Amino acid sequence: MDCVIYQERTGEREQIDCREQEGGCQAIFDRLAGLEQDEFAWIRMDTPRQDELQRLGTYLKLHPLTIEDAVQAHQRPKQERYGDVTAVAVRTLWFVERTADVETGEVMIILGPSFALTVRHGADDPTVEAARRLSQQPEMASLGPVGVLHAMTDVIVDAYAEAAAQVRAELTELEQCVFSPARDDLTEQIYSLKREVVEFRDAVQPLVPVMQPFATARDDWPRQVVPYFRDVTDHLTRTDTEVRALDDLLASVLDAHLAKVGTWQNDDMRRISAWAAVFAVPTMVAGIYGMNFSHMPELDWRYGYPCALAVMALGAGLLYRAFRRNGWL
Repeated sequence: MDCVIYQERTGEREQIDCREQEGGCQAIFDRLAGLEQDEFAWIRMDTPRQDELQRLGTYLKLHPLTIEDAVQAHQRPKQERYGDVTAVAVRTLWFVERTADVETGEVMIILGPSFALTVRHGADDPTVEAARRLSQQPEMASLGPVGVLHAMTDVIVDAYAEAAAQVRAELTELEQCVFSPARDDLTEQIYSLKREVVEFRDAVQPLVPVMQPFATARDDWPRQVVPYFRDVTDHLTRTDTEVRALDDLLASVLDAHLAKVGTWQNDDMRRISAWAAVFAVPTMVAGIYGMNFSHMPELDWRYGYPCALAVMALGAGLLYRAFRRNGWL
């Protein structure tokens, strides 16, 4: 756990890391108790234990359900309000190009009158980029804890857009393979990517109605923050539309590939049937003259054997030519 104290007027920062303090987390509690009116704290926790978050939650007077949601980290994107505390659950997301997997994590962003608490679960850490943006934009830090919420959601939504572009590139490669002359079975790859897109959609789609109220004025938030949240919501909506399109397109690609596989099977069956018909003629002639009856025509004819072979070859050749002309062979 670490903590950054921001001066709203100047944007100056004071870093406090409980791992480097002799008193541990008590140093953060002492500093929080001495916050000035124009100061707010951003407390960052990575996969905290129940007792750690419980202790901090008791100090910050957080609702027990907020603490429970932050520890469990299996929440659907949502917004909850408990008095003057707002809790926002957001899914983090990134694309692993090597395996074409969409990995997800979770961040709980809790805002109070003079603090912002972020609890992160997962490998991706958006707090680093969000802190960098806050340091480069002092005007956002002057908005108080809500500036942290904007920075965090802005970073996460940008990551959504980047992941959507990578999934689009992966889908384009699959499309080229599906409609190429090669006879490769891509059903498993297409279905695997579609499953990842569904996970992507489950992270993005529920967040849209959560972010939309932030794009309108709230009595307890500075009005200057509204255009910033409107911009984030617009980017999120575009990404949501893109993910929906990817999901629909993957379904179409899967149907096209299955239809192509069916065409391959029909071609194979036609080819097998054609060759069976070609070999049926010599089999029939040989079968007739192999019945070993005493009185059969042409048994004593000198040219009977060459003639039978010629009939077999001629019949098979005519069938082969007909099948080739019709595209069966």
